Amino acid sequence: MTIRADLSAAVGHTPLLRLRHASALTGCEVLGKAEFLNPGGSIKDRTALGLILDAEQKGLLRPGSIIVEGTAGNTGIGLALIGASRGYRSVIFMPETQSREKIDALRVAGAEVRLVAAVPFKDPRHYVHIASAYCESLNDVRPGSAWFGNQFDNTANRDWHAATTALEIWEQTEGRVDGFVCSAGTGGTLAGVGRALKARKPGVKIALSDPTGSALANYVNRGELLAEGTSISEGIGSSRITANFQGAPIDLAWSIPDQESVPLLHQLLREEGWCVGGSSGVNLAGAIRLAKQLGPGHTIVTVLSDAGTRYQGKLFNPAFLREKNIPVPDWLDKAFAV
Repeated sequence: MTIRADLSAAVGHTPLLRLRHASALTGCEVLGKAEFLNPGGSIKDRTALGLILDAEQKGLLRPGSIIVEGTAGNTGIGLALIGASRGYRSVIFMPETQSREKIDALRVAGAEVRLVAAVPFKDPRHYVHIASAYCESLNDVRPGSAWFGNQFDNTANRDWHAATTALEIWEQTEGRVDGFVCSAGTGGTLAGVGRALKARKPGVKIALSDPTGSALANYVNRGELLAEGTSISEGIGSSRITANFQGAPIDLAWSIPDQESVPLLHQLLREEGWCVGGSSGVNLAGAIRLAKQLGPGHTIVTVLSDAGTRYQGKLFNPAFLREKNIPVPDWLDKAFAV
């Protein structure tokens, strides 16, 4: 019998899925790591587990501790679920602009959710700064009672992806991976997987697929943190270089508009049955670009980060899509016709 002892043991070991349309279009094997199959529904379960295990090992998390984090949603869900399974409660700060589905999922997971204004990182009211200050206030009253996950600048994040996500990709492709591409929020996945794959195969190409409105692609390509445009994507993109992103071995970077990424999501759902979120569309667009650049016969891996049901009111809402000048497929229009 194969039995997982607890929730933590169920995180990871997700399958690689052959993406038929992208593979046929490019003549490559384009593969998606099905991270939406993690128990909390996203790749951030890995991040949450890595951060928690590191904190426990260092004595920063003890029985009865409170987990505090600032998040766009998915890391908070992972922390809340894994934390609950290990005896911790969670207080999560997140921007009020995030999807209702993620906010509700956090509350169902048992987290105390505190919504704050969506402001730039330099503003002291940014959700990361507020979470950090709140954790400090708890520890001022009861030293050691709370732990701040700090997913953006705690490099246990990228270390865990190097040790788990990258190793799984390497083993599942039997070392025949030629390129890895994904977006970056904290930068943990891209930097961790990139470093570990490069260590095993120096010639592997690592690419950043960045949504418009983020400054990271411009930083990689031109050395300047310049954001251009906007995106409906949540949880990815950044206006700063995090500790996790710093030094990531990136060979190529693209800025991906919603008009390119969202139709790929709709096509993936309609033709292949995979319902995934906005960051997965950005990742898939990047995988297609990387495959075309490397040429036929290569193996490209990307990440299907979370499920599209967490963004149903945006990604699959014809009125919202039209408001954002994003094409609406006929089948989606018919599905919501009254």
